[in-house]
Amino acid sequence: MRRQFLLASIGAITLTGSAFAADLTPPPPPPPVPIFTWTGVYLGGQVGYAWGTGNDHFSGFVPVPGVFVDSSIGGPPHGVIGGANVGYNYQINQWVLGLEGTVDGTSVTNNAAVVFPSIFGGATLSETTNASVQGSIRGRVGFAWDRLLIYGTGGVAFGGFKTDVTFAGTSAHVPFFSTGYYSNTRVGWTVGGGLQYAITNNWSVRAEYRYTDFGNIREGIFGLPAGAFFNEGRQIRQNQVQVGFDYRFDMLPPPVPVVAKY
Repeated sequence: MRRQFLLASIGAITLTGSAFAADLTPPPPPPPVPIFTWTGVYLGGQVGYAWGTGNDHFSGFVPVPGVFVDSSIGGPPHGVIGGANVGYNYQINQWVLGLEGTVDGTSVTNNAAVVFPSIFGGATLSETTNASVQGSIRGRVGFAWDRLLIYGTGGVAFGGFKTDVTFAGTSAHVPFFSTGYYSNTRVGWTVGGGLQYAITNNWSVRAEYRYTDFGNIREGIFGLPAGAFFNEGRQIRQNQVQVGFDYRFDMLPPPVPVVAKY
């Protein structure tokens, strides 16, 4: 009898200890947080400020009184620039390689006017140039510290430029009024760099600077008296700073949760 009681007590203690140990078993850990990556297709927008360099240069000849003119007028063009971008990044360790295209509308405008000496009868030459649409296709190379990306960029730039020119004279030397309208599409190059930070796994913000060279434009002013001519030329160099945002689309499925087994 005493032996049976002892065995029953030992069994009860063993079952109680097992249940208590089961209660102390920790719950399985939560699924691991997905590792952030810059890899993927993204779509976004940007807005900023742009300004040009250099003046417009005019040269010409008036047969009466037979004098050449050579003058540079106006200040640098400037205005707002903003639009949309689309691109793709691929991350290898901390290096990020990408390709991006942008389209921007601008209010970048240059207004210039000059009054020639009295020998030209006080003729007035005025000109307005607007860079209405710009775009680019660029490569990107960056180095990432987790969610912070520092990158350089460069590639091909496209721009549409419209110019209105008016030349008016009021004396016997230049008694005429002439206007001209020109539209040009230029292809050039652009280079720059920026910073980008991922606020979430999909949304990021950026700040970027670029320098763009669209080359030179030369235009003639028509409708002048016989023997008279004027040519207008300018270099199209542009600086721009922009801030923007991007949304990156997830290209890969999330990792499978790892559940600990005991």
